[in-house]
Formats: sequence, structure tokens, C-alpha cells
Amino acid sequence: MPITTLDPTCALVIIDLQKGLLAYPTAPPVAQVVAAAAELAEAFRRQGLPVVLVNVIGRAPGRTDRARPWSAPAPDWHEIVPALNPQDGDLRITKRAPGAFANTSLAADLRERGVTQVVIVGVSTSQGVEATARTAFDLGFNVALPVDVMADLDPASHAHSTTRLFPRIAETGVAADILALLAARGA
Repeated sequence: MPITTLDPTCALVIIDLQKGLLAYPTAPPVAQVVAAAAELAEAFRRQGLPVVLVNVIGRAPGRTDRARPWSAPAPDWHEIVPALNPQDGDLRITKRAPGAFANTSLAADLRERGVTQVVIVGVSTSQGVEATARTAFDLGFNVALPVDVMADLDPASHAHSTTRLFPRIAETGVAADILALLAARGA
């Protein structure tokens, strides 16, 4: 289904496109996601709409069945990729949980800016993007998910999120839908 509408005040939320995650073997390749996210970010900025750059610096402290091998990350591991051309006016959110709303100021920051809709992209589809989208929906934001601007380590998890879960909580489509809606507004 195409994404049909962008609210007057919508924000682009880019999840975890940071230097330390660029080498992960995602499907589709993360470089493709970064390029599409960068194009969306520039389009949002041209319209004067908020761009939110989210990075992760650790993980939630709870126990899980699955151990995660964490070696000492490189000093720039958490930095947003330069291809996104971070701007001083971009909202920066640092998280320690899969979702960008958990224990951060994101909801309040968006409401302060009058945002009623979020367009969410990034990695990983079944973790950071999904957790952020679920909470955005729960908080009453309209959610748009261009599924060609997200990737996951597990193709089956990516497919499950994009085809089964996301249509229940959002409009799903592709980046071209968003770019066309933004272009139709004029600059």
C-alpha cells in the first residue's frame, strides 16, 4: 500500500544509522538504507520539518535468553553516519533500549514542535524501528513506515515486521511515496 498522507507537521525519525552498525550484514544492505534515509532527511529539512537522529549507546539492562557479544566498540561507534549530513537543527536522541521513546525525551520533544506524525526509518526493522513505531502508535502519533528504508540482520524478521505487524499500526509504503508527498507541498 502506498503512504497516502503526511500531516502538516510530521517528523522523520532515523533509527541507529551510526558508524558502528554500518558493517553489519543486513538485508537489504545498510548502505542502501543510509542513502535513502539521507535523501529523505534532505527533503524534510527543505520543508522545514523536524529530522530526528537517534543513536544507541548500549542496551537495556534486563536479562534475555540470547547473549549478545559486545566487544569494546570503537570510539566513534555511536556517531551518526556522515552521509546523513547532520545539521545543528536536527533533534538528537541517544537511547539504551530498542525503541527511541523509552526513557528519552522524544515524545515531549515532538509534541513541543507540534508533530502529529512520524516517518520512521533505519535499523533494525524488527528491533529499533519496530519498537519505536509501536510506541509512537501507542502515544497517538500517526505513523508512516517506508519499508525500503529499513534493514534487519534477519530477513525473516524483517519480512514479518513489514508485512504482518506494520500494516496494523501504520501506513506502509516506500520512500518514493514520502518524497512525492513532500514535493507536492512545494518548498
